[in-house]
Amino acid sequence: MIPRGDRQGAAEHGHRITAAIACHVARAGGSIEQLTQLLLHPEHEGGRHTRSIALRSGQTRALDYIRRVWNSASKTISTTIALSSRHDAYEVLASLRNRIETTPWRGERGRTAPRVLRAHLNFAEIAGGPLHHASERQTAEEAGISRTTLRVIYETVLRPRGWLRRLRVGHGREGSTWYLGNGNIAGHGGPALLSRFRSTQFPPDPALGEWTTSETVTTADIDSTVLARLMGHDAFAHHGLGSAALMIISALHLRPNQTVCELVGTSSVSRATTYRTLERLANHGLVQHTGETWTLAPRALEGFGIRLPDADNSHTPAQGWAKVAEQHGTWGIAARRKALHTAERAAYQKALDRFTEHRSKALVIVRNGRQVLVPVPRPDEIPPTWQAPDGRVLDPLTGRAAPGWRVATDGRLILITPADQRSYDELAAAHAEALSEWESVA
Repeated sequence: MIPRGDRQGAAEHGHRITAAIACHVARAGGSIEQLTQLLLHPEHEGGRHTRSIALRSGQTRALDYIRRVWNSASKTISTTIALSSRHDAYEVLASLRNRIETTPWRGERGRTAPRVLRAHLNFAEIAGGPLHHASERQTAEEAGISRTTLRVIYETVLRPRGWLRRLRVGHGREGSTWYLGNGNIAGHGGPALLSRFRSTQFPPDPALGEWTTSETVTTADIDSTVLARLMGHDAFAHHGLGSAALMIISALHLRPNQTVCELVGTSSVSRATTYRTLERLANHGLVQHTGETWTLAPRALEGFGIRLPDADNSHTPAQGWAKVAEQHGTWGIAARRKALHTAERAAYQKALDRFTEHRSKALVIVRNGRQVLVPVPRPDEIPPTWQAPDGRVLDPLTGRAAPGWRVATDGRLILITPADQRSYDELAAAHAEALSEWESVA
């Protein structure tokens, strides 16, 4: 009999192999008939899972399974690009960065989405391709937002619109496996998702000659490099300057001297929010205007490694970013978030260690009113080549001492964990005493 957990793990492993074979056939221009012939061939090792389904549930069930795998593989291949070298991978990431910068991100959630997407792009550039690993806490710290907001952006903006796909959920010390998509090109992901369920605005009235088109244009133009360097600062937290200021600063850095109407299009921020944000930035000395055009103040981005065009040195520099965060009450929020995530990681790891070190309950028998411990089964004697002179255990793969393992006086292994409060000699003596007592009773 095979335990249920082992059967489930074997089935998942077989399905992953079958899906990989289907993707290879689809990318090579094959057909579902060729895939079926390949998987049902008795001598093909990769078709063992499919043949097992056919043997257990019938040929019809196996053919339906192949059809579902083929449809999923064809859909996946149609939305991915084959990367033959690291240079091709960086070209794909550069193209994706350009799409992020020219895609209109409307609404409150839309303005936060580029921060999350840019954080994943940073991880992908380090990994060398669209496939990368990142945890929720790591991404939240990089983007400068909370985990709650991060999950909302995942579920409502990025994943539905094809920007991100989670291939595997992280566990333990490993983060989730993500793949950066190119977004839905047609209509940039379909209808825009509202940042709030209800709105105080009424639909336009044609009789009054009110506008019927979107307030923002269909093209945007921001500098995502500026956004990536600023988004983790406390000044751009939710209750600080916010994501609207990030978008406007990124747009002004790329194209100085823009009017409000132009900023509405390039930053994808609504007209009213643009006016409010520009006023707040001007109060902090971060932007300035000449007539109807706005531009970043000289040395506004000083300290972030971002170069601005040469300006008049007599202009008063902008206030410090720390002071801006203090005025909005957001100074220290990034440090507190990192401390919270560190504590959560430690607590989670501690729980995993407790689960790993979990021991089954001791078995006892009652003899003459006295409880006698039943010794647990011990491993067989280890080979002499695994034993070091000082009682340590040598790893057979590396030849080095394995920490936490010792050789008892009877030539068998003893695992010493942080949960053990007794020394090695005490453990060996306790086992010998229990074994002696058990043999006398038996």
